[in-house]
Amino acid sequence: MGSHKLNAFVYAGIVAIGGFIFGLDAAVISGTVKYLTQEFALSEMQIGFVVSAPGFGVLPALPLAGYLSNKLGRKKALQLVALLYLVSAVCSTFAPTYLTLVLARFLGGMAFCSLSLATMYIGEIAPPKWRGKLVSINQINIVIGLSAAYFVNYLIIDAVGVNSDWITSLGIKENTWRWMLGSEIIPAFLWLILLFFIPESPSWLVFNNQIKAAKKTLRKIMPNTEVDEHVAGMVVSLATSEKNQSVLDQFKEIVSKPMRLTLIIGVTVALVQQITGINAILFYAPTVFEQLGIGTDAAFIQAIWVGVTGLFFTILAIVFIDRIGRRPMIVWGTLWLVLSLGICSYGFKTARYKLVEEDVVTLTEFKNKDLLMLIVGKEFKSDAVFKKELKLLLGEKKARIHASNLIQKAVKLNTTLILFGILSFIAAFHFSIGPVLWVLFSEIFPISLRGIAIPSFAFITSITSYFVQLFFPWQLANMGASSVFLFYAVLGLIGFVILFRFLPETKNLSIEEIQKKLIKKT
Repeated sequence: MGSHKLNAFVYAGIVAIGGFIFGLDAAVISGTVKYLTQEFALSEMQIGFVVSAPGFGVLPALPLAGYLSNKLGRKKALQLVALLYLVSAVCSTFAPTYLTLVLARFLGGMAFCSLSLATMYIGEIAPPKWRGKLVSINQINIVIGLSAAYFVNYLIIDAVGVNSDWITSLGIKENTWRWMLGSEIIPAFLWLILLFFIPESPSWLVFNNQIKAAKKTLRKIMPNTEVDEHVAGMVVSLATSEKNQSVLDQFKEIVSKPMRLTLIIGVTVALVQQITGINAILFYAPTVFEQLGIGTDAAFIQAIWVGVTGLFFTILAIVFIDRIGRRPMIVWGTLWLVLSLGICSYGFKTARYKLVEEDVVTLTEFKNKDLLMLIVGKEFKSDAVFKKELKLLLGEKKARIHASNLIQKAVKLNTTLILFGILSFIAAFHFSIGPVLWVLFSEIFPISLRGIAIPSFAFITSITSYFVQLFFPWQLANMGASSVFLFYAVLGLIGFVILFRFLPETKNLSIEEIQKKLIKKT
């Protein structure tokens, strides 16, 4: 590997660490749900608020990200984001109250705009022939971060089970959730330090008329003979872009008749990516697996498989996207999502919940066993009905604390079928609409509108994700797992029909060719 290529990969690799921290931050909360519920006596909606707080934090941050990156430079904007991650991780770890924890996680959510900033920086620092591979590093790192979060959570849970002296001395057993959230501190700090060693984006330097500085940076990532020509091209592009329309005019063009098909596709893909429930699974993985009655420890082990499956199929998607094409991966991948959700819904629909006397006797940590004897031998046809009965008998606080253990004792279902459905769903998402959405967004919008269109449709994705995370605990408690998965499947099926009807293939087409294709179909 030549020095220019090596430098480009090093700079891209450093910036892409932000993707790892995003994945870690997003998924590590999944292991804390049970402990936060107990420590702060939280309701389902309160759990939803603390888990979804970053999803809310990114909403005001998205419009600011582009402004700050233009005003301060890509490098300083990324450093600010890394600092937000670090402060959020420290404050979350030592949060004394529920409110301070929510606020700390909201602050971390503002750093989630790192994804768009990282993509922007890598796209500008990478030589054209390496751009695709370098940008994909960020996507892979996100899934590695998700996997790392599940693995870290499992290691901490396993350590608590050992109950050795060093576990006691470190306070891991008493502060399990704090150790989980604290796992983000070290990588966030390292990322902040490493960002001081990357150069400023040459595109931003040219934009600010710092031509000499831009050439100095470009000489690190491309042969000296190509630098002048590359800078000249950026100057011409900048001169052209200055003739662009105002922000309001660009919004008007996005919703105009010639862009109608693009609008339909963009909104549908943005909604389907999140409304089918991916972040309900990723951010509540152990909680979801506990509904299978496999117990807390086994639930954390199964969560690791979610991360591993996602990583494997993300790599496959990156390898095959230019061979298979965007349309078949998104359209048939969405159908795969729907079928997987249907399997999960059916599996939970056939579940039955019944406590027997022997189950109640073995509950050594439960004091009021006489209350549970009132429902011994009674069969319940859904987890929601079973949980409601527990709340009536035990009260909401005790019912939430003991629900996982009682479900483990009472449930009879096809565990293998549901596990297959969940992992199939994860595979379908990461092979299709998960990573391919961002590729599609970079292709279906004309260059003149991309700066406004992509953040706007990313906003739709983010706000949909926020509401999915917020309401999932309430849905699970009141609708039951079967109905929740069916709800996601129906929404995904609607998306599939729309995309099957309207989404064209964009593989191997220029931006101009794609625009002609979309306008012709309008």
